[in-house]
Amino acid sequence: MLLPARAEVARQLRRYRAWERVMLAAPTDRTVRTTFEDSGYTLCVLMGKRCAREAADAAERYLRTSLVTYLQEQNEWTRPAANAWPGPAANDRPRPAAPARRVPPSIERRSPAGR
Repeated sequence: MLLPARAEVARQLRRYRAWERVMLAAPTDRTVRTTFEDSGYTLCVLMGKRCAREAADAAERYLRTSLVTYLQEQNEWTRPAANAWPGPAANDRPRPAAPARRVPPSIERRSPAGR
């Protein structure tokens, strides 16, 4: 797994938090909102998250922990809980019925006993 440089993560996180404060102060300003959303998108791409808040949280965890601890936390976040219901097993799923084999109408089927 490739991880971004800590200095870049810190810079983008500071940028995101600064624009967040400006956006909260002037929520109707379209330029501010656009710049805030762009900074959130950049943080999402940098941290590999879908949501800007998740990306900001991941960036803060990444900056405050060691690399090994961060990777262990990420694995814990992606693994299902031990007591979580795993869903149906692969062999418990209903299987689609086998397609019916069709014989061309010109061929008649006869049993060996009827010959």
